Formats: sequence, C-alpha cells, structure tokens
Amino acid sequence: MTVAESVLHRLERVVLDSDTTPSLSPFIEADREQAVADLARSNHFAPLAGITAPGPFVLRLSIREGRLIFDIRDRLDSPLIAIGLALGPFRRLVKDYQLLVDSHIMAVEEGRESRIQAIDMGRRGLHNEGADLMRQRLDGKISMDFDTARRLFTLVCVLHQKVSAR
Repeated sequence: MTVAESVLHRLERVVLDSDTTPSLSPFIEADREQAVADLARSNHFAPLAGITAPGPFVLRLSIREGRLIFDIRDRLDSPLIAIGLALGPFRRLVKDYQLLVDSHIMAVEEGRESRIQAIDMGRRGLHNEGADLMRQRLDGKISMDFDTARRLFTLVCVLHQKVSAR
C-alpha cells in the first residue's frame, strides 16, 4: 500500500453516538480510551461501495432499533453512507465481554493476580473472535485490517454498554 493509499483508507476519528450518556466502569472506559488511541495511531478502513469521496473518514457508531450503524462521513463530517448490521450475531460476544469485565473487576478487588491474567487471556480471545465476526459481517462493504476490526469490536461493546445503561 502506498503512503497516499494509507492516508485515504483510514479513519481520522471515531465517534460513539452515545458519548453524552453517563460514564461506565473505569475498566470499560479504559478499554474505550485504549481502542480510540490505537485507532488514532494506526488503522485501515476503506468503504468499498457507494463512496467516491477520498478518505480519511469519520465513523459515527450507533445502535438503533437493534442494528449497529456505521455512519461513514468525510473529514468535514458530511454524511457519505450508512451501513447497518443486525446486532444479533454480536450479542453473545458482547454479553461475554460484560461477563469478563465483571469478573475482572471482582478479581482486582480480591487481588487475584493469576485470575486477572486468565481473564485477560480470555478477553484477548473474545476480541479476536469479535474482530473476525466484524470483518465477516462487513465483507464486501468495508475493508479493514484485523487490528482495526478488533478495536472497532471493543467500541461496539462499549457502545452496547452505554446504550444498555440508559
């Protein structure tokens, strides 16, 4: 990939639709902050259909009526295309994410270092599975590398928690 392509096929910013809702646990907020920082540092995101405008892109993620919405915009925040995915295939993984977060919080409170390490390993595996599902569900719509999909899956989990907390 050329330097020009890497600039054109990337996210400049990701916005969670529910950023105005009350904050969640420090652990989930830390996951969100890390995913956003990692995306800012490096990502590959290329819409494949319906967009003639060059990147970089702004992505507004939201959940509406049981659908995960990828609202893709140009760098001036003008709408380009919205892609909706059924949230159903992600529900088990999102639920498992919340269970892991709850387990992690308990393990930290109890000072169980070996348990924390085991939970972190499980969390990495869960994020990998979420990234695979994300790429599969967006196949033919958006091209993204594995790390970008993994970070976006993290943000989907955070977004789901924020929507559930309303």
